[in-house]
Amino acid sequence: MRSGPVDGPTMNVTLLGGGTIARLVLERAAAGGLPGVRLTGLVGRTAGSKGAELAREFALPYFVGIEPLLERRPDAVLEAASHEAVRQHVVPLLRAGISVVVLSAGALADRALHEAIEAAARAGGGRLLVPSGGIGGLDALNAACVAGVDEVSIQVAKPPVAWQGIPFVERLGLRLETLQTERVLFEGTAREGVPHFPQNVNIAAVLSLAGIGMDRTRLRVVADPALKVNTHTIRVSGRTGRFTIVLENVPTPDNPKTSWLACCSAVDALRALGAPARYGS
Repeated sequence: MRSGPVDGPTMNVTLLGGGTIARLVLERAAAGGLPGVRLTGLVGRTAGSKGAELAREFALPYFVGIEPLLERRPDAVLEAASHEAVRQHVVPLLRAGISVVVLSAGALADRALHEAIEAAARAGGGRLLVPSGGIGGLDALNAACVAGVDEVSIQVAKPPVAWQGIPFVERLGLRLETLQTERVLFEGTAREGVPHFPQNVNIAAVLSLAGIGMDRTRLRVVADPALKVNTHTIRVSGRTGRFTIVLENVPTPDNPKTSWLACCSAVDALRALGAPARYGS
């Protein structure tokens, strides 16, 4: 998705979350890389959250909880926090007519939550926007679905360190630090697998939502000690033909669970909000 030059009103956007992605967005904005967008604050869970320090560093107002946003009514909120933040905050924001860019898309594997969020968007007039994150090809998938798609699968393969500290993986009893060969951590539907890896496979949720749904999209999760980068392999087959996309994503320096491309996707989503024209989707 590419955006044209800005010649229109400024979008007021508040950040929800104070981690790696929020920092990148703030740095890009400070460098003039978000034309048409004004960052108006940052929301965290408590007064002592790390987002508070980040807000001070970039001279932004800091809010605990979303109640101040419901009063101030920014045009949009960028969620870059967690599945729990999506569960708690997206419905009331959309009901208030505030658009939300959701990065923790794996939360939408919860069918009831997904339906409630879409209903809130219809009722309140806010828009739910889910960027591509660390993958590509969703425009081709969207188009292929018009004619009919039979199969969609994604393999998410990362170095073992990226899977450390995940309860589901810990229950497998693996010693990730001494793994010598690749190991499949999960294989099944996206709806079943995505909740097991809340920080690692949000892209599988995005792919499912853009395509044939979480119950038909197949997910394979792999720890591979031979990898230096996060590698995602997408395969699509349908009436318009077949395509395979392989992305080799460099992880962010301070978080091996997150691809650098996913961070840049958040910035691109905000640029699109502030632009009068879009090229591609």
